[in-house]
Parts: sequence; structure tokens; C-alpha cells
Amino acid sequence: MKLGVLQETYPNERRVALIPALVANYAKLGFEVLVQSGAGAGAFHSDESYQTAGARILPTREAVLEQADVILAVRTAGANPRFEADLPFVRAGQIWIGFMEPLFRPQGVGLLAERGATAFAMELIPRITRAQSMDALSSMATVAGYKAVLLAANLLPSMFPLLMSAAGTVSPARVFVIGAGVAGLQAMATAKRLGAAVSGYDVRPATREQVESVGAKFVEIPLEVAQAETAGGYARALEEETLRRQQDLLGEHLVQHEVIISTAAVPGKHAPMLIPRRVVEAMPAGSVIIDLAAEWGGNCELTQPDEIVQPHGVTIVGAVNLPATVPVDASMLYSRNLYNLVAHLHKVGMLPEPKPDLEDEIARETLVTHKGTIVHSRVMGSLG
Repeated sequence: MKLGVLQETYPNERRVALIPALVANYAKLGFEVLVQSGAGAGAFHSDESYQTAGARILPTREAVLEQADVILAVRTAGANPRFEADLPFVRAGQIWIGFMEPLFRPQGVGLLAERGATAFAMELIPRITRAQSMDALSSMATVAGYKAVLLAANLLPSMFPLLMSAAGTVSPARVFVIGAGVAGLQAMATAKRLGAAVSGYDVRPATREQVESVGAKFVEIPLEVAQAETAGGYARALEEETLRRQQDLLGEHLVQHEVIISTAAVPGKHAPMLIPRRVVEAMPAGSVIIDLAAEWGGNCELTQPDEIVQPHGVTIVGAVNLPATVPVDASMLYSRNLYNLVAHLHKVGMLPEPKPDLEDEIARETLVTHKGTIVHSRVMGSLG
């Protein structure tokens, strides 16, 4: 089979779905690797480095799409608004693997289904032990949580660590992180390493130990939530009345901090609005909010996706696709996640010819489209 790697077309996307170091791994699985010229440039991988590793460089995107049996991507289908330009070259039986936003923007995978392509979505990797090496959401959340803190430190008009000098003492910055998933925990750990006084909150009480393990103080608010966590380990969407109560209780803590990093998201749904306008108005001038949920509607009422705004003296960053700003390591992590999934699909008989009725949980949960049909029940639910 021929495996194709495309140059990403999502705005400002610098990651690549395959790094040269893994070309030989795919060759051992029986793949011939085709790479679009310039595909790795954003992550500082030259065409020559791919050729040296054993890949074949093709001059155009169309050439890769026409020849490849399997397409590896970072952002495609619903995760890339420019995806429709590729549709005329998608053929029946071709296999696409990448981030696709199948639950939040399912129309994209619907277009792949219409072309008869088979799609595996990286967002749907099940949260089970044997799938951890394939969990690209966690890998990219680690990068985003780290970079969010660096952005905040750069924008804050004061310093993060406690400093004592003959001229006086600089108090540590007070950082509050909403959400104790992978991104939130990485943000807490990074802020702590920079010397800030860090607090963290999550609607799931079970995360207290994880928050405290990275050196942050767990903030507990008197909010009773039944089934705060899904079977997959994600936070569950709250009822409207409970969400309003959560906003009020959180607001009392948020206004006491200079930096807020919000990471709360619910798969397939708009992000919960946890920081209303009134809280922003009450925050100290010069404060910074980094909203990592901006792409899904944002946790802050005033967030503008992919923009930096400054209402009421508070800087709000609508952070979108932060992993793309750390393309070398993000590409390495994502490439390994992808390879581990492809190797697993190959091992269980899903490649070269997918079998939708296979019992393997990883294959079953990631397979979205096959032979002109959407075969994933949750995606079908998102489409109504």
C-alpha cells in the first residue's frame, strides 16, 4: 500500500503527520511512503530528510492524493475549513486518518462518506490503557497546556515568581486553572515551575489528588453534581441551572487571580461558559485569560477565537491550535500516536481492508466512515 503525507492547509498549521524518523517503521509494515514536497517544512523537516529516510517526494498535493491508498493528516474533514478543496481527489476505498472533529463538526466526515472513503478519527481513540500510546488528544493537550502558561507569562505585566531584593519583594503571580484534564494539569505544573502561586478547579472531585500532585491548590466549591464524569473520563455537560451556580461560585475565586487558564471542554458540544462578563469586569487591571476552549465556543463570554482582546483592562486570548506553535515536538508526538494506531489497525486486520464488524475496541471506536456510510453511532447522533 502507498501511504501519503500532505502539507497541512489549516491556517498557521505547522505540524506534519509524519516525521522522517518514522518512515522506516511504516516501511516495515509494508507501506511505501509518499510525501508532498514541503510537507515537513513548518516543523523543520526538509524534503531531503524524508528522502534519506526512504520516502518518495511528490511535487504536488494532487499527486499524493491520486496515488496514496492511505492519507495521514493533522487536521482534515471537519477540523479543517479548507478541506473541501481536497474532495475532488478523494476516491472510494481511500483511507483517511487524522483529527476530523467528527462530533463537533460531523458534516466534514459526512463529505468523506459521500466520496466512499474510509475515515478513522484521532479524537475518538478510547481512553483505555492499551490505547494510551495512540491518544493524540492527550499529547496535543500537553503541548497546549504548556504553551498557554508561556503566553500568559509573556502578556502579564508582572512577573510569575516570588523575588526578594534590596529594592523590595515581588509577590508571585496568582494563577487559576479551570479544568484538571491533561491540558489543565500541564498548565498547573508549568506555572508552578515558573514560580507562580497556582490553584486549580475541576467539576470532578476525583481530580483533587492529581491537582495537588503537580503542586497546585485544589479549589473546592459547594456544588453538587450527579455524574460529573463520563465513562470515558471526560467532564459531563452540566444542566443550565447548575452551570449558572457554578459561574457564581467560581467567580468568587477568579476575581482574586491575575492569570486564568481555562481548559474546560465537553466532547462534541460547545464549551461551557464559566467566565461571564461580570467576572472579567471585576478582575484586576492587567489580568490575563488564556481560553483554550476558544475553538469550541470558549469558556469566557468575551472570548474571540484566534484573537486577543482587552475588555475592561483584561487581556483575553482566544487560543486556537496552540500545538502548532510548538511544531517540532508536537509533530513528533502526533506522528508517534498516528504510527501506533496504524500499526495496531494493521495488526488486527483493519488494514489494508477495514472490517467494520471487528470486535477490537480501538478499531471500532475510531472508524467513522466506510463504503459510503457513517458507521459510528455517536457521529450519527451528532448529525441527527
